[in-house]
Amino acid sequence: MRLRCAVLDDFQKVATEVADWSAVADDVEVVSFDRHFDGEDALAAALAEFDIVVTLRERVPFPGSLIARLPRLKLLVASGMRNSVIDYAAAEAHGVTVCGTASSSTPPVELTWALLLGLARGIVEENNALRSGGPWQSTVGADLHGRRLGLLGLGKIGSRVAQVGLAFGMRVTAWSQNLTRERAEEVGVELASSKEELLAGSDFVSVHLALSDRTRGLLGPAELALLKPTAYLVNTSRAAIVDQDALLDALRGGRIAGAGVDVFDVEPLPGDHPLRTAPRLLATPHLGYVSQANYATYYGQAVEDIRAFLDGSPVRRLP
Repeated sequence: MRLRCAVLDDFQKVATEVADWSAVADDVEVVSFDRHFDGEDALAAALAEFDIVVTLRERVPFPGSLIARLPRLKLLVASGMRNSVIDYAAAEAHGVTVCGTASSSTPPVELTWALLLGLARGIVEENNALRSGGPWQSTVGADLHGRRLGLLGLGKIGSRVAQVGLAFGMRVTAWSQNLTRERAEEVGVELASSKEELLAGSDFVSVHLALSDRTRGLLGPAELALLKPTAYLVNTSRAAIVDQDALLDALRGGRIAGAGVDVFDVEPLPGDHPLRTAPRLLATPHLGYVSQANYATYYGQAVEDIRAFLDGSPVRRLP
């Protein structure tokens, strides 16, 4: 009897197209879901008859309470090799193997710059005006060359964002709680003396930190108040790093020039969420890791994980 595999959040309906699933076709029936299941009850009902689940990044939490309600679940595959929303202890206790996949940092770097450039040059506003018969030129673009780019975090993604900023002729500075001057110099950027100095002195601020107890709410009302009224904030990391209410207040009050956001406190974003109508906001629906190459890796290695599990030798086990 074939096992059943559920692929969650396949919004673009491409999971079975970007990878070759033939290696498991004889043993596994694959069902992809192109809509998001809100809440544990909906997930438990939808996944009750599945033995394998493939989930993208950290979009769907798998707490112990949900895992306990899925008695058929044997294998959980999550894209990436780090996932903070899976209860690994509960998975082990219920005999569920958890595996991951490789993931490239290139797509979020590129999206960061898409948002930053879109904000700086008013791309969406000008495009909408042009296509709707609106005014011919209504914005004056913010220059990048010679301006200061402040990076919160200088890891794999932050360091690559820094290189692009340097190529634009920007002055790039960085700060994080553990960042050393040696690491900053290695990347070719300046080490800010403090978080506050970076925020107050930057023309563009981009967030590239992992979410943790130390970074949750790192940018609250007091921190956002330090930004120049001409400054732009970009967050492609995790929504909870930036106080969402404080960001809304800053945008509505015109206290910053704008923000580019790819991550939200609730995803998918409800239709009536205030961020959908916030002024000075350029937002995308968590597209950071959504690219053809990354999806080919995610789903291609998910197939490998499933095949290895069926053969009794699981690979890329998490945590």
